Amino acid sequence: MAATVATAVTPMEHDPDRCGNEEESRGAEAEEESSQQQTGPVTAVTHTRLSKLPLARIKALMKTDPDVSLASQESVFIIAKATELFVEMIAKDAMVYAQQGKRKTLQRKDLDNAIEAIDEFAFLEGTLD
Repeated sequence: MAATVATAVTPMEHDPDRCGNEEESRGAEAEEESSQQQTGPVTAVTHTRLSKLPLARIKALMKTDPDVSLASQESVFIIAKATELFVEMIAKDAMVYAQQGKRKTLQRKDLDNAIEAIDEFAFLEGTLD
């Protein structure tokens, strides 16, 4: 009879461990959810924000053009994203010149060098003068 009880107890001992692991994983998930809830919308905004530039400011800049009377949200977003990509691209290219000079800080001469060296930036020649 003791063997029967031991056999019956063994699965029961195993089941609480398994349930305990599930409960622990549920507890971890609940902690993650509560930590996300505690940080509130700030966390959600930083993770879901698609544009790093202020869209309202870009819309205002677009409206300074006399030919633009209305600007849709989509067009403002596209201009913002294109601007981000452009700035990132020219900054990376200028950073190469800063690193060649053994510097970590971009200087005007790095931007000038990137503009002169890369054909895509030819339209910017003379703009920093």
